[in-house]
Amino acid sequence: MSKGRSGDFTEILVKKQIIGRDQLAEAQAVQKSTGAKMTETLVKLGCCSPQEAMQAMAEFHGLQCVDLNNISIPPSVVELVPESVARENVILPLTQENGALKVIMADPMDLDTIQKLTFILNKDIQPVLAPREQIIESINRYYGQSETESVDSMLAEFTDTAIDTTETENVAKTIELDGSDAPVVRLCNLMIQEAIQLRASDIHVEPFADRIRVRYRIDGVLVERDSPPRRLLPAILSRLKIMGNMDIAEKRRPQDGRIKMGISGRHYDLRVSVLPTNHGQACCMRILDRANIQVSIRDLGFGDEDYQRFQQIIKRPNGIFLVTGPTGSGKTTTLYAALNELNRPDRKIITAEDPVEYYLPGINQVEVKAGIGLTFARIIRAMLRQAPNIILVGEIRDRETADIAIQASLTGHLVFSTLHTNDAPSAITRLIDIGVQPFLVASSVIAMMAQRLIRVVCQKCKEPDTPSRSELRAAGLTDEQARNASFMRGRGCSHCHHTGYRGRLGIFEMMKMTSAIREMTFKREPTQVIRRQARLLGMRTLLEDGVIKSAKGVTTLDEVLSTCHHESGS
Repeated sequence: MSKGRSGDFTEILVKKQIIGRDQLAEAQAVQKSTGAKMTETLVKLGCCSPQEAMQAMAEFHGLQCVDLNNISIPPSVVELVPESVARENVILPLTQENGALKVIMADPMDLDTIQKLTFILNKDIQPVLAPREQIIESINRYYGQSETESVDSMLAEFTDTAIDTTETENVAKTIELDGSDAPVVRLCNLMIQEAIQLRASDIHVEPFADRIRVRYRIDGVLVERDSPPRRLLPAILSRLKIMGNMDIAEKRRPQDGRIKMGISGRHYDLRVSVLPTNHGQACCMRILDRANIQVSIRDLGFGDEDYQRFQQIIKRPNGIFLVTGPTGSGKTTTLYAALNELNRPDRKIITAEDPVEYYLPGINQVEVKAGIGLTFARIIRAMLRQAPNIILVGEIRDRETADIAIQASLTGHLVFSTLHTNDAPSAITRLIDIGVQPFLVASSVIAMMAQRLIRVVCQKCKEPDTPSRSELRAAGLTDEQARNASFMRGRGCSHCHHTGYRGRLGIFEMMKMTSAIREMTFKREPTQVIRRQARLLGMRTLLEDGVIKSAKGVTTLDEVLSTCHHESGS
């Protein structure tokens, strides 16, 4: 194995023209501020794919690199490494030859792990490289059955222990005394780990008369998992409340908390909400992966024209840029991507959020605390005395917040914010409905963008698709346009958990404020008239953007039509 520095593999990427010198310099700057590994940083910035980074790393160290999606490991080899060892060290056995075991890992310089495996397995270990995400997915695939069995055995173990689940305080004491060895502690940890490994965004624990329903939201769709017995509800809720620093004795009022967890070397924040229902307390945990928020604008899913427009808008010195859409449509991620792009030492950025979901290095973030009178409006007023260049207001909910945000934009600040409307033109009428004067809306707002998230066709099992005539008609496509399109559909495989989709992208409707639309705003014209004018000026609707993505095979027409519908007269 080569003894050079780990970062030197980047020279191979530059030599092969996979990345440029400027990209390398940017990655090195980001790595210095975040402390992440160079491979992860390059992939997050979109400079190269995980496979390309690993191949360069392997070439530099003189090692083999494999694509785990294209190989199959025999069960006899998988059995050589216990599941606990594989999961703890994020490794996987590949082959055994002449007493030496080839082990797939993500970091060739992790000599501690290699020594530990040599000792545990009593074999000569030869590292083989693959991207970390691929290794985690493959561990779940190859050891999946035994993980289910461990959940069952855990539930059985919990049933055998003499815990009185009728008294929450008793359960809490038992949990605290037993520490991490308590079955309920392991059950809750496993539930969170499994959700993270399945790329879930939420975990829902809901009590019913005869059972507890556990569901994960994966790519925006809820998937039901194995349900623990109803009598475990007090124990599970007490454990989750202890983890989230909440009051375990309070059962009548809603509560909010936050859990910080480190899993497989990555940091996760879970936003916990407990709500009393008629069958007991329901718990929802929102999984926030700190690494995910370092997304670049390119990764959001913009078409070329919209990307150029978006870049022009966020580089403006002042004005308000509004992102609209329902809850869970990716508005926060879009605005954070814009802030990441603008976050430089010569700019001061302050945010007012309710709550602060992700912590961004180099940005001043303030959390709304209505209980002590720290509202959006009050924070923005105080913000302006801090002389910022850019302000992010989590959401405009009332006239006071809207008025102060508009005043901030008129006094030379760039303001980002969100609104809950169905499309971009509706943002204008919503602001006027809130009570903002039309002339202020016309003079301060520079652009509005509506967005939705659509699932992306799985790259491993995609195949050509022919949508039905009714779908083509609903999408407004002619027969000729349909013939020229390359529609795709996922057949369903282990990579996408047999859904046909893996990952999500945005579809966008971007409306820039022009002199004609300003005039209409001033005259309080209805939304339909503004929409018609915007379309004459080249605005692409959500449906049109989705149809273009489905025609390129990125998603399916069915997925686009389930997210947004064709409007007659638009």
